[in-house]
Amino acid sequence: QKKTFTKWVNSHLSRVSCRITDLYMDLRDGRMLIKLLEVLSGERLPKPTKGRMRIHCLENVDKALQFLKEQRVHLENMGSHDIVDGNHRLTLGLIWTIILRFQIQDISVETEDNKEKKSAKDALLLWCQMKTAGYPNVNIHNFTTS
Repeated sequence: QKKTFTKWVNSHLSRVSCRITDLYMDLRDGRMLIKLLEVLSGERLPKPTKGRMRIHCLENVDKALQFLKEQRVHLENMGSHDIVDGNHRLTLGLIWTIILRFQIQDISVETEDNKEKKSAKDALLLWCQMKTAGYPNVNIHNFTTS
């Protein structure tokens, strides 16, 4: 996952001639995270704080997380300290959340009837239903109980 997410981040950062080598280390000061969100959203975020101390890093990551909250991105149990501390699981979770929001939130799905936009979750559910349609006693209605 780390390798894949690093490549994904770099594919977007390359638009502004930036690059990361270590996903966990290079996002800790918040600067690349802010740049990534600017590239993906096309919006200007608050200017990153220049210092290198922990408090400056926390402030920068907090700016990025605040922007995501304003975009209605749900960040559960994650704070700026988790990213600054290089928490692997939460850093991967943050990047996955960003991918979902900015890359695959709306997917065009073609059915026999028409072509329409669906959320990534609805599109995946529809795909599962279509792939299992021919199997007896397989009825998928949701991702929890069926």
